[in-house]
Amino acid sequence: MGVKFSNNGHSTLAASAASNATSITVASGHGARFPSLSSGEYFYATLIDASNNLEIVKVTGRSSDVLTATRAQESTTARAYAIGDRIELRVTAAGIADATNIDNIVPSQSGNSGKFLKTDGTNVSFAAVTQSFGLQSQQVFTSSGTYTKPSGINTIKVIVTGGGGQGGGYGASNDYGAGGGAGGTAIEIIDVSSLSSTVAVTVGGGGNGANSTSNGNSGGSSSFGSYCTGGGGGGGKHGNVGPVQGGNGGTPSGGDINIAGGNGNNGVDNGYVPSGTNYQASYGLGGSSFWGGGGRGAAADQGPNGGQAHGSGGGGGNSRTQTAGGAGHAGIVVVEEYA
Repeated sequence: MGVKFSNNGHSTLAASAASNATSITVASGHGARFPSLSSGEYFYATLIDASNNLEIVKVTGRSSDVLTATRAQESTTARAYAIGDRIELRVTAAGIADATNIDNIVPSQSGNSGKFLKTDGTNVSFAAVTQSFGLQSQQVFTSSGTYTKPSGINTIKVIVTGGGGQGGGYGASNDYGAGGGAGGTAIEIIDVSSLSSTVAVTVGGGGNGANSTSNGNSGGSSSFGSYCTGGGGGGGKHGNVGPVQGGNGGTPSGGDINIAGGNGNNGVDNGYVPSGTNYQASYGLGGSSFWGGGGRGAAADQGPNGGQAHGSGGGGGNSRTQTAGGAGHAGIVVVEEYA
């Protein structure tokens, strides 16, 4: 769209042209030396008579060897021309101005506030923004449920974390239970542009319920349909076993990124403690998840904490408080939604 040029376009007139003529016929076959024109396109040409008088014309159409022109451009005067007079495509001041004027390249901006430019491969035009882009919303599941895709959402980012394991109980005198392991986390980008059904969401619970002289219970697995899974963290060992191992971190699967849960810290069995060990030290810290740290293990006369962040492990119990291990924190499923 706009002004066009061709290299060395020139010819002579095959028919005379009066000063008010709008059709100019060039020599047979010479029309192809000049640009082909679509709607809205044009070029400037210069007519030259035998006395070297010049007239600039604006050619708005070409059919074979016949040019359709608007006469007397750029302060020149319309004249009559004879057969054999010359016509040449020359660079003119108006041609240069039009070629470098953004308003001739881009459609009029009047009334187009907030729109964007688009092309059909030939022409440029403005189009209204009919939808927003990027992150639109998110759905957070702290308990099992069903995911339903909102209208206009094409891509989702799913973060799935399993439940944390429970810390181990104290077991016997002077024993400290181990911390529970954290749930694993799977992160996946999913194209849902063609998703026509809902997706089942499972959120694994935190490990809990074991008594003060038992190993902690494992956390449950979380999942987003069959796309990806975050395994639950393992329970910590009770203090009257050796070695008193922390629960293993949960194993994730199916994600573009799979992050294993952190292992729980070990506890201590009195029979495995070297002479001089301080029993008031804080053993049995729960494992950290993708979302944060686990519960503190029991120390001195303070009982253990449960997992502090989604999917983190609970702290281990101790003999002074005669407590069971702290509960693991339940997992979580977060769905970020993008247009």
